[in-house]
Amino acid sequence: MAHTSDHPGERAAQDPIKLIAVRDTPLSVDEVFRAVGDAAAGGIALFVGTVRNHDGGADVDALGYSCHPSAEAEMRRIAEKVVADHPVRALAAVHRVGDLGVGDLAVVVAVACPHRAEAFDACRKLIDDLKHEVPIWKHQRFSDGTEEWVGAC
Repeated sequence: MAHTSDHPGERAAQDPIKLIAVRDTPLSVDEVFRAVGDAAAGGIALFVGTVRNHDGGADVDALGYSCHPSAEAEMRRIAEKVVADHPVRALAAVHRVGDLGVGDLAVVVAVACPHRAEAFDACRKLIDDLKHEVPIWKHQRFSDGTEEWVGAC
């Protein structure tokens, strides 16, 4: 029996970035999950970011996301870095722009790796870096009539 590190399935795939997109239409968890399907992956970590009904002690009624034209390219750059640092078999990330209501999906990311710990680590790195580095801005509207802009970078 071959040592596990000798098997090709234990390594990163040759072209693991399957889906990167910024969209103004509703997101699909199923689409992202299907995009990262890989027979050599023993773990798939999926993160879904939703619009919550509060922030900083205030009630949120709705929000809108807008982005710089480079946002999708920045998402790809971050995905490439995650792939370089982790044994990723497949990766997908989609972010929504436009007006969203409470409960709507804002971002869906998924990473498939040979093992669960690697998938968790890669997925967390992906979503954390997307949130901090991609030029996407959130305009929150609160129940009390106030509003605020929150920048990603």
